[in-house]
Amino acid sequence: MTLRILSLLCFFFLSSAFAQTPEVDLSKYDYVDPKKEVPTVALTKALTYYDVYYNKIANKNYVTVIDFTQASHQKRMYLIDMKTGLVTRYLVSHGRGSDPSHTGMAKKFSNIEGSKMSSIGMYVTGAEYSGKHGRSMRLVGLEKTNDQAMSRAIVVHGAWYVDPQYKPLGRSEGCPAVEQKYINTVVSQLKGGSVYYIWAGQP
Repeated sequence: MTLRILSLLCFFFLSSAFAQTPEVDLSKYDYVDPKKEVPTVALTKALTYYDVYYNKIANKNYVTVIDFTQASHQKRMYLIDMKTGLVTRYLVSHGRGSDPSHTGMAKKFSNIEGSKMSSIGMYVTGAEYSGKHGRSMRLVGLEKTNDQAMSRAIVVHGAWYVDPQYKPLGRSEGCPAVEQKYINTVVSQLKGGSVYYIWAGQP
């Protein structure tokens, strides 16, 4: 019941007015991503969301962008420190249903239970918990493309198959899994209501 309430509250407060991206002045965030590593369209979308809902975002310290236009062996997860603007990059998996031939490129996305596909769009992070993959973190989807994330158990967790020795990386059941050695850092920084955006080239 608690998770359902969290999902509904997050969706109501953080997504109802975001169907059309508002025009905001993002010049205050010029310090973010000094090396220009994050795809511009994705970063703009994430920062706009962060700015518009700033007073309602529980964890303002970090913003995450995942770029699924890149191959899985690339460090396509960008964890942005909103105090310093610095970016840390990580490997991240996509769902096996998004890449059925295991080419390393996610081509299809779905919000449907059983699809084993990744879901694109804006999320906020939820609470951490300990599950079959060890320390993990829930995700609350805020758009029609990902609002079933909670019921699908789409979460952030560590995985043995997310490792630079694998090209392409192994695939998940739809979760954005990270290297096991980084899961503690990622969860500690992002848990509790930070902005988390999965992008695959959408405008």
